[in-house]
Amino acid sequence: MALAALVTGCGGSASDTAPTKPSAGHSAGSGSGSGPDGSSAGTVGFDTVFKTEERFQQALPDPASMAGWTPQNASALIEDDPEPAAQCASSRDWECAKIAHGEANFEAFGEEADFDITAFVDKAGAGEACRKEATWSAKYTKAPGAAVSDVESHAYYRNVGGENGLYVTMCLGTVVAEVTLAGPNSSLDPDTAHSLAQQFVPRIQKAAAAS
Repeated sequence: MALAALVTGCGGSASDTAPTKPSAGHSAGSGSGSGPDGSSAGTVGFDTVFKTEERFQQALPDPASMAGWTPQNASALIEDDPEPAAQCASSRDWECAKIAHGEANFEAFGEEADFDITAFVDKAGAGEACRKEATWSAKYTKAPGAAVSDVESHAYYRNVGGENGLYVTMCLGTVVAEVTLAGPNSSLDPDTAHSLAQQFVPRIQKAAAAS
């Protein structure tokens, strides 16, 4: 289903607003610690299950929070018959047990900025997905810098099959959130990706706290 409200804009507070692309060398923030894989230590958590279009609409960036970027598309897909977690235990596919997925994509500066949320039935399911994703992404080149303060996260370059992208992956309660920079003219600037990821986190937290 398309999230039309994200395309037309559903507002955003000043604290959610992402600046235009940072200049090279600008620090977007640092993590408070690191795990064995170099990811920042996670302290953000919630029990809210993301299983409605409205929840994704609240969490995904909109034009008001992405000044200088042009909206491309947004959507949410709620799984009618999700795979049971037990059935996915041995699967290498970290998204196997997802119950919903949402995305919002923007374009500017010769590159695309894509935001994705993959939802699971509980924090245990999301944690297992995070572990599988970290193992899967370890084959790629790690991007420099701490991705997001106080959030279990990591960033890496993915260059395969003609694709050229930089991914920031974050584990937040019951969801796995991703920010991707990609495109034929992309500078793949870690500072830009980290800045976008940092403004993504409070939106997800606010959506989780909404009644």
